[in-house]
Amino acid sequence: MITFWFWIVVLAWVLFFVLEGFDFGVGLLQPLLGRSDHERGAIVRTIGPFWDGNEVWLVAAIGVTFAAFPAWYSALLSGLYLPMAVLLLLLAVRGVALEFRGKGDGERWRRRCDLFLAASSTAIVLLWGALLAVFVQGLALGPDAAVRGSGLGRSLGPVLTPAAAVGAVAALFAAVLLGATFLALRTSGPVRRRARDLARLLGTGGAAVLVVTGIGVSSRLVLAAAALCLAAGLLARHGREALAFTTTAAAVAGTVVAVLTAHGNVVLHSTLNDSWSLTMSAAAATPSTLTLLTQFGVIILPGVLVYQAYSYVVFRRRVASERVP
Repeated sequence: MITFWFWIVVLAWVLFFVLEGFDFGVGLLQPLLGRSDHERGAIVRTIGPFWDGNEVWLVAAIGVTFAAFPAWYSALLSGLYLPMAVLLLLLAVRGVALEFRGKGDGERWRRRCDLFLAASSTAIVLLWGALLAVFVQGLALGPDAAVRGSGLGRSLGPVLTPAAAVGAVAALFAAVLLGATFLALRTSGPVRRRARDLARLLGTGGAAVLVVTGIGVSSRLVLAAAALCLAAGLLARHGREALAFTTTAAAVAGTVVAVLTAHGNVVLHSTLNDSWSLTMSAAAATPSTLTLLTQFGVIILPGVLVYQAYSYVVFRRRVASERVP
């Protein structure tokens, strides 16, 4: 049952990073691909019906971790409380920019909301990339599974390392490629053409960089990401937007799974002493708690998945970025 709930946590994180990944990508690309107020409005409408539902998976991931693995939750949230608080504020800014964009009068108001949307989306992506690198690198856990340190360095130190910087850049690239392939799939007209061209350039260019990096660090994971990146670029070039988006989403999902399972049975590595690392069994709740969670989860999780899939079916048609008579 411990393993089952660990994979539920992984599933929630995968759904969050894939679904919100294209939301963030669309948000930061909106001022770049939208050349007019009408085109920028069309770009926002591609994620309008979905973004708040996609955000639910962050709540699910944190909530399930809290209930099923309280020690893991305690170490992560106490060791990274300040970056997490900044993330919540940025998510609030992103939500306000999306919801209030159509509430004001005039193009100037919408332009300001677009800038807040792009800035907050970019900052969120960079911060999440740094945090994912921390998940791999680990925290300064002591023998009692508590994070050592004090002051700002305790919370900000882990996201100010070279590994965190690499994670931030990788996350930005993934979000832009995911957003570009999503816009190529969900729009028509000039925005579709620009998004498809951007996906093609990012796919082929990113693949070349990843191949060099993968050979340099002797990483099969990086080489696999390069292959998927190249495939997404080639598919976008030939107008296969659905396959290009699916390939990019698969690459993001695979990366999230690789990050969360990087240390096998260890859910959070200790940078002070390997023996102090937090294992899956040590972090898990009691068997009775997991049994109760299972009884509720069997009902709630499938319902959420079905409802969200239905919403994507209902709003499956493309959004016209060109002027329609």
